[in-house]
Amino acid sequence: MDDTAKYLIHASISADGVVERSDVVGAVFGQTEGLLGDELDLRDLQQSSKVGRIDVQIDSENGHSFGQMTIASSLDKVETAILAASLETLTRVGPCQAVIEVTSIEDVREAKRRKVVERAKELLAESFDDTVMSSTEILEEVKESVRVEDISEYHGLPAGPRVTDSDAIIVVEGRADVLRLLRFGIKNAVAVEGTNVPEPVASLTQDRTVTAFLDGDRGGELILRELAQVGDVDYVAFAPDGQSVEDLDRGDMLRALRNKIAFSALPDDGDIRAAVAAAGGSAGIHGPRPESPTTDDASTTPTADASSDAATESESSNSGTITVETTSEPTPDPEALAGATADENATEPLEPDDTPDEQLAATKSLADHVREVIRDESGRARFLDGKLDLIEEVDAEDVYDTLEAIEPVPLLVVVDDEASQKLVDIAAQRGVEHVVGRSAGEFVKKPVSVRVRTADQLLTES
Repeated sequence: MDDTAKYLIHASISADGVVERSDVVGAVFGQTEGLLGDELDLRDLQQSSKVGRIDVQIDSENGHSFGQMTIASSLDKVETAILAASLETLTRVGPCQAVIEVTSIEDVREAKRRKVVERAKELLAESFDDTVMSSTEILEEVKESVRVEDISEYHGLPAGPRVTDSDAIIVVEGRADVLRLLRFGIKNAVAVEGTNVPEPVASLTQDRTVTAFLDGDRGGELILRELAQVGDVDYVAFAPDGQSVEDLDRGDMLRALRNKIAFSALPDDGDIRAAVAAAGGSAGIHGPRPESPTTDDASTTPTADASSDAATESESSNSGTITVETTSEPTPDPEALAGATADENATEPLEPDDTPDEQLAATKSLADHVREVIRDESGRARFLDGKLDLIEEVDAEDVYDTLEAIEPVPLLVVVDDEASQKLVDIAAQRGVEHVVGRSAGEFVKKPVSVRVRTADQLLTES
């Protein structure tokens, strides 16, 4: 069939005798010649490609012949109909009487349209993903792709983009581990790529805070021992027994990093991984805050940080150190202090020379200070000690200079302003443990040793 044809003329053939294809074609040309004039002469139309070849299929049986004939036409509807009608004027094919009847005129374009529709239905059913991503899924996918693209090199070794400028690094085993940490926003990891620790990594550990985060197998222990011989290791964390860092989900990874211990606390011999698992988070070792209080006495038990996961992830991604000093002196918790008053038997920690009667002399809770400073829009900043006594009060704009020089060092700072990155950094340097502000700023690197709260959060909890 001619690809340019618009219509197909279908006709049936019946002859009283045995005839062949050539007989039918000859009859068509011979008996229609001059019938329709020069403009519709079949030979001229074929030569100008306005009519295609005559396709004939014919069979003979019992002295009779019958079959089908098809002619492709590029003429318009009227001319095609006239040409089709002229075929029915044929009365003989070869020596035999014959009858030709047009059975149909098929619109080729309509057939193509039907094929297009059918194929479109198939494509619609098979080729499109019916899953519609939520906005959260879209954000996570884009973030993950950016994190993966962020992987760089440090002296030819796979590393996160923050390794060169971060004051702390995380040493892992391979490229897959670096990618896994990047996926969860931790950008200061570098891989040693085997048990032979490269010299660039060994040199890098000399002037950085180093956490070795290794697989929970024998290979991880061997890398740790060599790294300790050629470099300087501060903290150690292992994946759970038999697991690799690259296989951990976000919760397991952050839990392992929170439970790291100081390298100096490890035994010289024995099962290092067992020692890390046993000692992680115990008293006397740099470790995380407990997940939940073990007693109801807020004055003797540090309370779990409500935002510990977020703080851990933020700190891990920037400094690699997640440490909270545990001392013999208990740390008061803002959640307990926020609602504690003298009439309610406040549970602030006592100094050695304090008595219960002196403790009851406190007249203001942390919530009172927050209301007076922030809710009343005082434009001031207060520095409080462990008993919530006022050490000093200044204008909010002077909070940075005052905090850098104030003695004794306060336990809490309440400021009628944003708890900014600069304020939190100074607080961490001075040993301040809690900062309460009107709002929390955008933190690039949030020290874990400082708990940042907003007035709304604290007053809601109280």
